[in-house]
Parts: sequence; structure tokens; C-alpha cells
Amino acid sequence: MAKLQCQRIGCNATFTEDDNAEGSCTYHESPIFHDGMKEWSCCKKRSHDFSEFLNIPGCKTGRHTVEKPLLTKATPAAKKPSPATAPATNSSSKEGCSRCRQGFFCSDHGSQASDTNTKVSSPVPVESNTDLQGALPTPVKRIVNINEPQICKNKGCGQTFKEKDNHDTACNYHPGPAIFHDRIRGWNCCDVHVKEFDEFMSIPPCTKGWHSTDPVS
Repeated sequence: MAKLQCQRIGCNATFTEDDNAEGSCTYHESPIFHDGMKEWSCCKKRSHDFSEFLNIPGCKTGRHTVEKPLLTKATPAAKKPSPATAPATNSSSKEGCSRCRQGFFCSDHGSQASDTNTKVSSPVPVESNTDLQGALPTPVKRIVNINEPQICKNKGCGQTFKEKDNHDTACNYHPGPAIFHDRIRGWNCCDVHVKEFDEFMSIPPCTKGWHSTDPVS
């Protein structure tokens, strides 16, 4: 019997109708986005980072389904008004933009993260750089069974794979970053932007590569 892809948010597992017992699916209900913060309405767990947000384990259980969930739209009342005493220049400058200060992508000012890196970085002398490399510990190599099922962490993939079947076009994913600005959601890598979260989750991946258990940044 052909395997089906579960459409619940936070699951992404494949299943068959004969292997779909109650409690086999772990998922989340609708997300809430507000001032750069991403929160699950069902368990109130939150994160500023989108990759970490999607990796928060689901808090509800049930049966897998191919039907897309109905998402609850956030009400405008949840947004707090800006203080009346705030200077008018705050919203027009990078220093006054809350998204830029937190390191998120901002369509009004561009990528704040790259500007910050440029400002704080300082040249490192060649001789000290050599000493630094010698002081760093050697990374521990992970030994993986080529037949062991693993879940790909690349954004937009989430497929189960075995290393023996992995190759340079096995994975379809988004290299990112994800963009959330006002009511627009999308991917910077393929320049696709939508208004609804379920439409965002349905944007087809734009890049092929190797499956990976470490998310592509």
C-alpha cells in the first residue's frame, strides 16, 4: 500500500491507512506570529528562531491525516499599539527597528545581521589566528549506520531517509532564510511570499541537495 504524507503541522511523517493507530501522530495547532516572536497557540511554547520554532515537539496526539488543518487567523487586537511618546524616527531607522535589533530580516532596512557582523568584526593577526586554530578541540565525528532511518532537518523536507540512499539530489529543501514581515510570510531563497501560514508551509522547496540531520542555515 502506498505511503501517504501526514498534513498536520509538526508531524510530516509518512503512513498507511493500515498503520495509523490513535496516538501515532504528534502535532501542533495553529501558530501565532507577533513582533518577531513565533508561538504555538496550543502549548504557548515560543521561539524567535523559525527553525527552532518548527522543531518544538508537538503537544497533541491523534491519527495521521492527509487533510490540511484549518488555521485560526490572528486578530488585530493582539498587536500592542506603539507608545505615543516614541520619536517618529524610531520606525524609519535600523537602530529603532525592533526586528533589526533582534537580528531578524527586515524588508524595510535589509538584513541587520550582516550589518552587525560587519561592525563588530575586527581583523585578527595571522600569528594569533594560528594559535587559535591549535587551541580548538577536534570535532568528534559521528558514526552513523548506513541502514539507520533518520529524519532530515533541512527546512521544507522532514523526510525519513537512510544514509545508504542519500545523494546530492535526494533532498528538496529551502536554504532560507524564512521571512516574516507584517502579514507577509515567505522564503528569501526563492523570493516567494504569501499571506497565510498554511500557504507558506505549502511553498514547494527550491533547492536540491543531500539529506542532513543538521538543519541547513
